[in-house]
Amino acid sequence: MAAAAWLRENAPDLRVRVVNVVDLMALRPRDKHPHRMSDERFSALFTENAPVIFAFHGYPGAIRQLVHGRSNPGRFHVRGYVEEGTTTTPFDMVVLTGMSRFHLAMGALNHCSRRPRQTTGLLAACEEALTHHRQYIREHLEDMPEIRDWTWPGL
Repeated sequence: MAAAAWLRENAPDLRVRVVNVVDLMALRPRDKHPHRMSDERFSALFTENAPVIFAFHGYPGAIRQLVHGRSNPGRFHVRGYVEEGTTTTPFDMVVLTGMSRFHLAMGALNHCSRRPRQTTGLLAACEEALTHHRQYIREHLEDMPEIRDWTWPGL
């Protein structure tokens, strides 16, 4: 959600859709699981050809297996669990696994078909935010307040 909010604020011309998948088995093709989602519903949510940046708490390969057999599965760019073997802050764990709001925003910017004019600057801003994050947690041993206390804009 934070990545979508960041993109909406910083790249307002970029069309972003957030889809919250609660039942992973719904991603399976129609003939593969009783909870499956129809092809029409799947296309309505994920379109036929738009790139999909998928943040998943498990192993990325699981999502790739679930969407196999769906329309154009190669457009799914899955970010997921990567064993890092360390103890750190909650946000740093998502940074280490490449699933932070900044990584997801960079993925959306890098894979979209119509890149905003300011893409280069936005990618640099994400990298700068990640650098600032690393410096901050080394010094303070906790997540930055703007990360820790983030809420949906307007609330």
